[in-house]
Amino acid sequence: MGAVVPGLLLVGPCLAFLLVMAFQKPRASFVLFIVYCFLVTLLNRHLRSIPFGLGTEALLLLTWLAVIFHQSAEFKWHRLQNDLCWLTLAWFVITVLELLNPADASAVGWFYEMRGIALYWFLTVPLASLLFYRVRDLRLFLVLIICFSVLGALYGIKQNVFGVDAMEQLWLDEGARTTHLIWGRLRVFSFFTEAAQFGASQAHIALLCLILALGPYRWWKRLLLAVAALLLLYGMLISGTRGALFVLAVGSFIYLILSKQTKVLVLGTMLAVGAFGFLKYTAIGNSSADIARLRTSLDPQDPSFQIRLINQATLRKYLATRPFGGGVGVSGTWGTKYNSDKFLSTIPPDSYYVKIWVEYGIVGFLIWFGIMLYILGKCCGIVWNIRDPKLRQQLMALTAGFGGVLVCSYGNEVMNQMPSAMIVYISWVFIFLGPELDTPILSPATHA
Repeated sequence: MGAVVPGLLLVGPCLAFLLVMAFQKPRASFVLFIVYCFLVTLLNRHLRSIPFGLGTEALLLLTWLAVIFHQSAEFKWHRLQNDLCWLTLAWFVITVLELLNPADASAVGWFYEMRGIALYWFLTVPLASLLFYRVRDLRLFLVLIICFSVLGALYGIKQNVFGVDAMEQLWLDEGARTTHLIWGRLRVFSFFTEAAQFGASQAHIALLCLILALGPYRWWKRLLLAVAALLLLYGMLISGTRGALFVLAVGSFIYLILSKQTKVLVLGTMLAVGAFGFLKYTAIGNSSADIARLRTSLDPQDPSFQIRLINQATLRKYLATRPFGGGVGVSGTWGTKYNSDKFLSTIPPDSYYVKIWVEYGIVGFLIWFGIMLYILGKCCGIVWNIRDPKLRQQLMALTAGFGGVLVCSYGNEVMNQMPSAMIVYISWVFIFLGPELDTPILSPATHA
């Protein structure tokens, strides 16, 4: 049987250990899911014969089974009775109803597309609400996403300095070269799905580190966070992802508003205006291809931006008579593969907003965008009233990060790609849990 028996002997004990661990400690299984979201693309790219992408759902479903059948009273099911979980359920139901879309898109394409758009969201948010409800869980989450993002930056620097390995080169040769070799330079993608996702994720976590570095922590923690932020910003720069700049700009603005400090707001605004003027109205640093490409993100005449506007105008005419879109899975990679006979599959969305609009129509897009704005507004309101200074700084970082990723998703598909999707979903849970984690106000009797 060739390599089958040795493979089973190697994999079998690992799977058995995973099953035992999941049913004894579901929280550990969920932590493994967080780690897996960072490494799944690395595994897919280097071990092509195994569908590691489906492992994401497998881990989530396994953890759900472990929670349901766990012989313990520690899971408080009432935690699922909140507006975040109800909105999550509503969007999943809408996605399932898209199977009835008269545009008759492929059901196979629907299955693969709905995983990133709705299924991960539907499985992750309530599961995190059950398993992550303590301050130490929040700290663990922040440590994991920062450490693996820094690891991603270091891997990206390795690609930039020493080049890609054989399997990464094969991936480039199969078509990714057209978008990842610009001006003769590699757009670094690290172990992420592609350069745009890598750059946006690096900017997202860099923003978190910068905000946390300004918090009430020990000096050595603030120093480590500042170093991590600089490393991640460099990772963003070598990715050549222009839209990542808006993660920093929008996220920083949200943080400045939530900080409630007029001096910080004024100083931050001045720095932001200075950075904008530096990129928009000067040519300083253009000798660096990375800075020159980043500068094009502020040029409305950029050819890439103009092509996107032309594509959106074409889509606008086609969708004018299709308020519910062309069906989930009709656009992007899965559209090309499973709906090649549909007109919408021939136009690249180049944006998560456009993909939602194309697949759900203007009705679905308005519902999705309304949900996003509601969640962002609720997050800001919760953070505004948090009293514990450390918790407030952490939740401000998560809220600012989500706001930045939401705006950045207009330019690229970010919110539906791992690990950004996982980070955003779990961030929501912790922010909505903020009032419960907050330091209670002590009564006079307690003081006495």
